[in-house]
Amino acid sequence: MTDRSYEDYKTLIDNHLMDFIPNIDNKSISLYEAMKYSLTAGGKRLRPALLLAACDFAGGDIKEALPYACALEYIHTYSLIHDDLPAMDNDDLRRGLPTNHKVYGEAIAILAGDGLLTCAFEAITKDMMLYYDSPEKIKKRVNAAYEIAKGAGCKGMVAGQLSDIEAENAIASNEMLEYIHLNKTGALFKAAVKAGLYLGNPTDDMISNFEKYSDNLGLAYQIADDILDVIGNPDELGKAIGSDVKKNKNTYTSINGLDAAYARLEELTENAVKAIEDYYDNAEFFKKLVMDLAKRNK
Repeated sequence: MTDRSYEDYKTLIDNHLMDFIPNIDNKSISLYEAMKYSLTAGGKRLRPALLLAACDFAGGDIKEALPYACALEYIHTYSLIHDDLPAMDNDDLRRGLPTNHKVYGEAIAILAGDGLLTCAFEAITKDMMLYYDSPEKIKKRVNAAYEIAKGAGCKGMVAGQLSDIEAENAIASNEMLEYIHLNKTGALFKAAVKAGLYLGNPTDDMISNFEKYSDNLGLAYQIADDILDVIGNPDELGKAIGSDVKKNKNTYTSINGLDAAYARLEELTENAVKAIEDYYDNAEFFKKLVMDLAKRNK
């Protein structure tokens, strides 16, 4: 179990977020500045916090998990930089600040995203090199790295992004919509939880139960975001609302309406809690997290 709060994990991430960015030659300093701009612009640090909490829950050492948690935030930030580009969502604001390409231009923004993605796997593999003499620890890290790579790649986030783009200007089925959400948003949540567990000492049942939890969490999170895009406060969100409608994107609210979205959000939240109910109060962190995220739009 974990006795730490979400803020405890978030603070730890914020304090070490730049630790695993390699030294960059001064001739390429604008790359470092662009990467740092988006990394340090704020954010919930939800995915790395989930990884650390899952590691804690499975009896791992969260200090040893830090390279993986920070790598996950690098990947998430790279995806935001690229999502905001004119060829993708064409957004001007992110976390209340001008998007990366508005500050540094499209070319450097693309390279900043590329840099963050590769920094993530540099951080992970550099950590692995410390444990050549420990097959057990190497196995944990390989499993964690695989989950992160899978969640970020063409069987996860990138696949969801592609389907999201291809579904624009058409009405998607709920089956397709959930596929998009499970991959574009949910895949990194699942990667965070499973990677964190693997860095501890999980049982097979624990992995299975938390996989169900993270699937429901990811869908619930995205539906809550869809609701916020309709009723949210732009100042609190740090970005404009109504952008999905303007871009003819498929969302749970546009296809099913607000009432159905609220109902589905409640159902998914209950499913997430039920998936880990066997752990009782030991899983209180995870129960509270999914319930708090569902309340963001109330």
